[in-house]
Amino acid sequence: MRKSLIFIVIAVLAVAYASIFIVPQTDRGIVLRFGKVLRDSENKPIIYEPGLHFKVPFIETVKMLDARIQTLEIQADRYLTSENKDLMVDSYLKWRVTDFSRYYVATGGGNPFQAETLLKRKFSDRLRSEFGRLSVKDIITDSRGRLTVDVRDALNKGTATDEATKDADAAIADAAARVEQETNLKPLVVNANSMAALGIEVVDVRIKRIELPNEVSEAIYARMRAEREAVARQHRSQGQEEATKIRAVADKTVTETLAESERTALTLRGEGDAMATKLFADAFNQDPEFYAFIRSLRAYEQSFKSGDDVMVLSPDTDFFRFMKAPTKLRAPD
Repeated sequence: MRKSLIFIVIAVLAVAYASIFIVPQTDRGIVLRFGKVLRDSENKPIIYEPGLHFKVPFIETVKMLDARIQTLEIQADRYLTSENKDLMVDSYLKWRVTDFSRYYVATGGGNPFQAETLLKRKFSDRLRSEFGRLSVKDIITDSRGRLTVDVRDALNKGTATDEATKDADAAIADAAARVEQETNLKPLVVNANSMAALGIEVVDVRIKRIELPNEVSEAIYARMRAEREAVARQHRSQGQEEATKIRAVADKTVTETLAESERTALTLRGEGDAMATKLFADAFNQDPEFYAFIRSLRAYEQSFKSGDDVMVLSPDTDFFRFMKAPTKLRAPD
């Protein structure tokens, strides 16, 4: 009896545990009974909000749908501008589910991969169309912010017939039509090719990086290097020309300065010699006999420098007159 009671209590607890499910704050829940979604009177899936809920144990299962904002990375791709120039664009977008019933039906059971596939096709085609309307200058200036807003609005609200996004629009419209067929929901007052028709809202669109393709970048860098080298050569030649002019002016200044200095030196030297000669002449004119004596002494000094010198002169020559009578320097008054 006691063992049976324990078994009954365990069974009751197991059934109670299997009957309870908790939907986290970041998710929404959908209950499937024998693999089929529980629907309301409008034939749309019943969505369970965050909190504690009950289900039929062992018969019903719960599928969770992520309610958080999702990030979809778009692989860098080539985009053509209005000037027929290629650009490599790296971008991403953020999205979330706003109508879980539509989202579940449109994506074949809440498959996020299918939702992102539709988003990626629509986004890439829409961005390619927007780039085709703008020039490179417009894209890299203030138009870039407006471009991302236009793309976001086009994803959320849909667009008119556009050849550039025809295939993506058709895929989204088919998914939206499947929602209308499987449920009794009234059609939304939006374009059938909008993400809102799938219960999805695009929160933000961003362009991370815009670059030129590698082959174009290399060609541009090579041209820029060639232009910079040409400018550098021009500056160097101008510098050499200016250096030559400066050196020529400096050499001319040096030559003129040296010539002027030499002229001044010669003038001063001539004036000094003239002054010295005048002083000597004035001094010797005061005593001519003494001047003759000094000149004779200098002549003797120059003539008898060596003991081997031999001079043949007449004894009566005037050259030796001061040697004969050295005390008679002048005639008596």
